[in-house]
Amino acid sequence: MLLLAAAFIVAVVLLLYMVSPLISPKPLKLPGAHVVVTGGSSGIGKCIAIECYKQGAFITLIARDENKLLQTKKEIEKYSVNDKQAQEKLGPVDLLVNCAGTSVTGKFEDIEVNSFEVKPYNIYVTVAYPPDTDTPGFAEESKTKPLETKLISETSSVCQAEQVARVIVKDAIQGNFNSFVGSDGYMLSILTSGMSPVTSITEGLQQVVCMGIFRIIGLFYLGSFDSIVRRCMMQREKSENIDKTE
Repeated sequence: MLLLAAAFIVAVVLLLYMVSPLISPKPLKLPGAHVVVTGGSSGIGKCIAIECYKQGAFITLIARDENKLLQTKKEIEKYSVNDKQAQEKLGPVDLLVNCAGTSVTGKFEDIEVNSFEVKPYNIYVTVAYPPDTDTPGFAEESKTKPLETKLISETSSVCQAEQVARVIVKDAIQGNFNSFVGSDGYMLSILTSGMSPVTSITEGLQQVVCMGIFRIIGLFYLGSFDSIVRRCMMQREKSENIDKTE
């Protein structure tokens, strides 16, 4: 009886795996597509624009610094794969990449949440969670980063913008809701999935199967992070006491 039940479960999983591609979003074909990138003059946005351009897309760059924008335009044009890409092309936006902005580090106090839904109109949203990435924005962020945050961030390596851009472009054209980099990113995407959408049945099965074991691993991460915070607090208190006695 147990063997029959196990065989039935395996058969259902295999069936869902085979059916998954039929109900997943249709991948976007980048050759000839119109891609708009905000914050495209540097960092991840610039690398995403280059990656899309390499695959034959028409690029619209939006940025505040005109000099950087013109410099980026010249750099991107070197990767042209056909003559038409050098011509102006007006039309609907096939892929919108919002990379504008920077990170202001400090203590968490409040956050505003704006919700929107565009799925019924066959528009898919990809939320990217880039790790610490070697960009001008990251360098600026590190200047004001609290010691606790800096030590916790150092538990994982800094990624190159080109690598992050390739992953984001791949996930965006496939219509994936979550875009992550590396094993830590994969684990966090599973642990924080909650009621978020799934792109495929396979993704949903991975979340169901891996949630428990990843939660156990996450507890060890949390223990390590809490230890870092406590050590930093003790160091600050010790320094304050020394200052008071002097």
